Amino acid sequence: IIFKSIASMSRFIFYLFYILIFLGLNIGCDTNQKINIIFDTDANNEIDDQHALAYLFFNSNTFEIKAITTNATINGGDIEEHFEEAKRIMQLCNWYKKTPLLLGANKNFESIKKNLSKPNFDGHEAVDFIIKEASKYNSYKKLVLLAVGKLTNVALAVKKNPSIITKIRLIWLGSNYPEPGEYNLINDIKSMNFLLESDIEFEIVTVRYGKSSGTDYVKITEEEVEKKIPHLGLRVLEPVIGRHGGEFFSFGQYAKSLFDNTSFYGNPPSRSLFDMAAVAILKNPYWAKSTIIPAPIMNDKKWIDKPNNERKVKIWEYFEKELILEDFYKTLIND
Repeated sequence: IIFKSIASMSRFIFYLFYILIFLGLNIGCDTNQKINIIFDTDANNEIDDQHALAYLFFNSNTFEIKAITTNATINGGDIEEHFEEAKRIMQLCNWYKKTPLLLGANKNFESIKKNLSKPNFDGHEAVDFIIKEASKYNSYKKLVLLAVGKLTNVALAVKKNPSIITKIRLIWLGSNYPEPGEYNLINDIKSMNFLLESDIEFEIVTVRYGKSSGTDYVKITEEEVEKKIPHLGLRVLEPVIGRHGGEFFSFGQYAKSLFDNTSFYGNPPSRSLFDMAAVAILKNPYWAKSTIIPAPIMNDKKWIDKPNNERKVKIWEYFEKELILEDFYKTLIND
């Protein structure tokens, strides 16, 4: 190329530099890239896990689902029952065998961690899979681990192989922080404290019973259940036997049965879909507000803030209920 002046050469170099930068940014940033995720669930606990699973499967254009791992909390029976409930939802969503479904921890972190050197420790299928899958990632491209029950499986995986800490983004539906209590938390406080004291990227999706600032706020009324829930999902060929009996050919039919066998609270009578909201804000972070805080710790079932702690965690709160529910119905509706 022959330049008539230094100025024209300078303009050429500037434009060439701009084009190279533009191409580099676009090559390096794939806006359509799916979120690689493992979903860890106590599926048989109540009815929100099932809706979170269905929402996850019907958002497969957003999520690359690596596995469904199970854990057992106080309600819902032993680990096999949580496994079977997750299997039902996978079958009803035409997802069974598309993604591994794995048995996780039946007991708690403290009772299992001393057995991690044994090949068949409690929860080994889920824990070993988490380690194997997380090892494929790095600190720039992390595996998302969305946990909506106790944190036992995650803590055991980190305990067994600490090298995965930098490769995981942990999002946990749990706690009423800054207040005490909450079901997922009290099922295994020591696993939560262990992870809070590690360097794993940790985000807490708050519950906060009875308040408008947590996922408890993302609830549907009994009237909405009757009107909308039965029409969700697609019809499957083979019937699935529900946990309360009966045969079902779609997620919506089964979800209606789950609501029929539970209680509604408040005025108007409603039921929260806590876990589904956690999936929603991962799909669209603008559907909630997040804050970075120094990592607290729990002692004697009470939160202890550590304002000088250099270790940080993210807190999710103030969820956009209407937008989340609108997307849930839109995603699963069977027109």
